[in-house]
Amino acid sequence: MRKLLPLIGTPGTTGTHPGGRSALTCRFRCGDACFHEVPNTSDNTYVGDVIAGALSRRSMMRAAAVVTVATATGAAVVGTGAAEAAAAEASGARTATTKGARGLRFAPVAPNTTDAVVIPPGYGQNVVVRWGEPILRGAPAFDPENQTGEAQAGQFGYNNDFLALLPLPGERGRQLLVANHEYTDEILMFRGYDAENPTRDQVEVAWAAHGLSAVVVEGDHRTGRLTAVPRHPLNRRVTATTEFRLTGPAAGSDLLKTSADPTGRKVLGTLNNCSGGTTPWGTTLHGEENFNQYFANSSRATDKWYGIGTGATERKWERFDRRFDVAQEPNEVHRFGYVVEFDPYDPASTPRKHTALGRFKHEAATVRLTEDGRPVVYTGDDERFDYFYKFVGSKRMKKGASRAVREHNLSLLDEGTLYVARLTGDSPATDIDGSGKLPADGAFDGSGEWIPLATATADGAVSHVDGMTADEVFVFTRLAGDKVGATKMDRPEDIQPSPHTGKVYVVLTNNTNRGRTGFAAADEANPRNSNKHGHILELTEARGRAEATAFGWSLFLVAGDPNDPATYFAGFPKDKVSPISCPDNVAFDPHGNLWISTDGNQLGSHDGLFGVATKGERRGELKQFLTVPTGAETCGPIVQDRRVLVAVQHPGEIDGASVEKPASVWPDGPGKIVRPAVVAVWRTDGCDVGV
Repeated sequence: MRKLLPLIGTPGTTGTHPGGRSALTCRFRCGDACFHEVPNTSDNTYVGDVIAGALSRRSMMRAAAVVTVATATGAAVVGTGAAEAAAAEASGARTATTKGARGLRFAPVAPNTTDAVVIPPGYGQNVVVRWGEPILRGAPAFDPENQTGEAQAGQFGYNNDFLALLPLPGERGRQLLVANHEYTDEILMFRGYDAENPTRDQVEVAWAAHGLSAVVVEGDHRTGRLTAVPRHPLNRRVTATTEFRLTGPAAGSDLLKTSADPTGRKVLGTLNNCSGGTTPWGTTLHGEENFNQYFANSSRATDKWYGIGTGATERKWERFDRRFDVAQEPNEVHRFGYVVEFDPYDPASTPRKHTALGRFKHEAATVRLTEDGRPVVYTGDDERFDYFYKFVGSKRMKKGASRAVREHNLSLLDEGTLYVARLTGDSPATDIDGSGKLPADGAFDGSGEWIPLATATADGAVSHVDGMTADEVFVFTRLAGDKVGATKMDRPEDIQPSPHTGKVYVVLTNNTNRGRTGFAAADEANPRNSNKHGHILELTEARGRAEATAFGWSLFLVAGDPNDPATYFAGFPKDKVSPISCPDNVAFDPHGNLWISTDGNQLGSHDGLFGVATKGERRGELKQFLTVPTGAETCGPIVQDRRVLVAVQHPGEIDGASVEKPASVWPDGPGKIVRPAVVAVWRTDGCDVGV
């Protein structure tokens, strides 16, 4: 078990930043999470000891072959001058292809380092909305040289991540776009920024640039172009100072009470929202991930366990608001690290933080319904050697649009049981040598169980973890996972159930500590030492029931260069796939293909968006659809019949870059400040994507 008191972390490491990220990204997005001490020091089993990939003997031989990676046959960009020329050179021949699984019939984009969004030939693109664009009534035009917190609170936020597109009945051609704003990079936002001495004005801009944006968007019926509709009544900004309601079993707990909120039920703001999900009842969910980096001066074991530091923070917010100083407000940090629910159809609604889904670094929260209409939510804890979870609600969703129905459905995630996953493999440890070579039985697969942690009801909550109260389980969920022997994972990120097959895909981005001195070596679930490219698990719930407490699992994809024998693409021939590294956010298209965005490509090219078939004869066929500009990460993919959306996050975030010395000129060209933005891509002939 993890040692609890005192909590002793594994010594930090030094060296290059893992996952291909720049030091700048690590500082501002996750507070150098890969360099602070690993919070989980328990001796629970590692997922590599167990996990997965059901390979037949036939696919085993395919996986072992060393082959040549297919290159792209063409690409197109929207950029400026030299960027367009470089992209054209990188794209190769301009021959389109009609081969591939339905939905993936496009010419794959070649790996490249072009400072633009590079897309297949025959496709067009546009920037939907940028950081700083005014979306609320009265908001001023963006002026990066004179930005204020008040102005930013009416403008589209910074570093868009998760995206949702919701229907807008009665407004033809329009949809409602909801975006997360994960974090701010002040060095790229403010000219002459002094990291040791930020000003109050700069801090207030940063507070307003975090959170969420809701903005109505309108499609051009002649093309796939999508543009923001400013000043629409449904447009809204949620920031680091917006009032939220804490709901569920831990709301009102002594662990959540502060001097500003003696009720333990109100909290200001949401921070570091990463991926999320949409609900069948028309709301969006958002995971508070690396919230630890905003809180200073901790001395408690329970805080160290979540990666909260003992000194000053990167942004120094504790100088301007005492709630970010753990020494002064010890419980404020307990009010972050939850799944947030947002009702975009009601601009007057108060967003909620659902304590029943546990407190940890939520990467995402995706929902499916049981056969009798109860919600099941999958979510991962994005930390090396931590766990992934499932919540099974006890109340049924109601249909309808009345206020009473709406209020009922908004309470669905407050009652039910929270589970954590334990996985078991079926090969002896001696079969795993760290190279990725298959075990003697020719398969990486196994079984698993969902272990209950606590159950919340209308009358109270019950802990299923010895030695912990229900409040402690919901506030210190990582400890609960330790105590019941959950399986350690390699940074569980997005988790998506397929709407076509019901299978659940668990994205594990990477873990370069695997196999290093003092850390676990490769195992059946993670067959390679120094897992720098990541992998994706395919989980099948028992009897296909979302509420099941048992499951099977197998390895669906092991990322990396297809020339590497350790990679695997669901048995598909590796000379016919694109190279991929560090999978992150995922989404399904209308045909059942899984689309994968990447974060921290370790193959020397820019991050991108990929589509992979999950069923049929072409299962495992993976093709790159686009790449993003220099320094950027691909986020928030949405794949509709005729349009693909991505969030281009932190463009230009390269070590040494600043406003004065930009590393990227995207999206507006030289002389303009680099701006995170949402991009839409469509076929120029008006047909569906990839068919």
